[in-house]
Amino acid sequence: MTWWRGLLVLFLFCSLSLPAQQKPEHQESSTPTEKSGKLPAPKEENKSEEEKPPVVTHHEIHAGGKVLRYTATTGLMPIRNADGEIEAHIFFISYALDNPGARRPLTFSFNGGPGSSSVWLHLGAIGPKRVKMLPEGFMPAPPYQLVDNDYTWLDQTDLVFIDPVGTGYSRAAKKDLGKKFWSVKGDVESVGEFIRLYLTRFQRWGSPLFLVGESYGTTRAAGLSGYLIEHGVAFNGIILVSSVLNFETLEFTQGNDLPYLLFLPSYTAAAWYHKRLSPELQQDFSKTLREVEQWTSTTYAEALAKGDRLTPEERQSVANKLAQYTGLSPQYVQNSDLRIEEGHFVQELLRDQRVVIGRLDSRFTGAALSGVAETQDFDPSLAAIRPPYTSMFNNYIRAELGYQSDAEYYILGGGFSFEQWQWGSAGEGFPNVSQSLREAFVKNPYMKLFVASGYFDLATPFFATQYTLAHLALNPALQKNISTGEYEAGHMMYIRDESLAKLKRDVSGFMTNALK
Repeated sequence: MTWWRGLLVLFLFCSLSLPAQQKPEHQESSTPTEKSGKLPAPKEENKSEEEKPPVVTHHEIHAGGKVLRYTATTGLMPIRNADGEIEAHIFFISYALDNPGARRPLTFSFNGGPGSSSVWLHLGAIGPKRVKMLPEGFMPAPPYQLVDNDYTWLDQTDLVFIDPVGTGYSRAAKKDLGKKFWSVKGDVESVGEFIRLYLTRFQRWGSPLFLVGESYGTTRAAGLSGYLIEHGVAFNGIILVSSVLNFETLEFTQGNDLPYLLFLPSYTAAAWYHKRLSPELQQDFSKTLREVEQWTSTTYAEALAKGDRLTPEERQSVANKLAQYTGLSPQYVQNSDLRIEEGHFVQELLRDQRVVIGRLDSRFTGAALSGVAETQDFDPSLAAIRPPYTSMFNNYIRAELGYQSDAEYYILGGGFSFEQWQWGSAGEGFPNVSQSLREAFVKNPYMKLFVASGYFDLATPFFATQYTLAHLALNPALQKNISTGEYEAGHMMYIRDESLAKLKRDVSGFMTNALK
């Protein structure tokens, strides 16, 4: 399962600076409450010497023409076994609006990987602060900036950002305990336990609840929706950003033709962006995508199903059409047996310019490290976002949130080796958590689902998401609970200003509808 294991290592995601004379407040007894904006800290009798009180600071930002005053709580939540022994600490940052109205919603957020911290969604889309990128999402020159987020979700919901064990500052209590958390099952159980503890300690059991995950975080969110409903926690809404629920849609393996079909519209989008299509296909982006989707679902699907039974004439006809829709040469398509793997496509599309395109976002380009490499030698879209987010988070957590630690904050990887991740029985086939999501819908018919996808995302392609949603086998009455949004950007569509604004509008409408 090397392809998606390599893919998901990606992800695959906040407050105003205090005046110079004002120091961050380190308080042991104030954390935000639903009623008053102040939450009582955990009672002393529930603490051990291994627990430290969270750091609480107070802030305000100007967002969307309004002033938002809020309380930030930063700390570690202990995860215990059945005997009450601490086996791990999960790091979190939460934001609660001061003086909120009744029944203030609460949203839990995380990114993916496995092995990614929550920094991407936190400082990219949702939190009160965001990393300033260039308007199209490209990397600015250093030093980087953190600015008020005009599109924060804090005006509508309180926020909790979770770093699963082995990411951020979250650590297993002992090295050999890590394997308990680094699995599909252990990850869902530990994050589920964090959510239970947070609702208990911060008195939020009566709040409307939302869950948002990105990339592998969508896998986690779907798993949690089914797991937590069995523990009495029902969500009003689930938000999936750059979704992967069924890994059969992503894994290029012998005998599995599904990804070759589902990636093709994203290849066309990338070729369109880089002007590698014919003039008639370059004219209307949406029309071209619909044409490709139709051809993929019919002629291309039938051709791949025939395999070696294709006649030479049929094979040449399909190769010519694939070349037309991908910007690649007919001979290259023929040599690939009509099956273009994503790692080959990003290297091949602009090979004549010795340029490689991005996987997370195919709009990004970079000089190829090798002019003859068959698969991607580096991802320019990941290279563009990692430095700004890393430096800004490390400054923000200390200077504005007042949380001091000499430990390394694992932004993406570093906490554990990806090969240590255990996929359980799913490792023998294709991991698929769509059934867990389906069960959550059946058991909680009030739950709503919103799925955001980027046209230029070659990590979790939008057509694969559409396929998965169309195969949930939901009762027609429940299908209306699902809505989607597509964006002219990549995996992290929110790094592009226009897509960030659209995502905010879409999610705001979704939350309003989910709370009716």
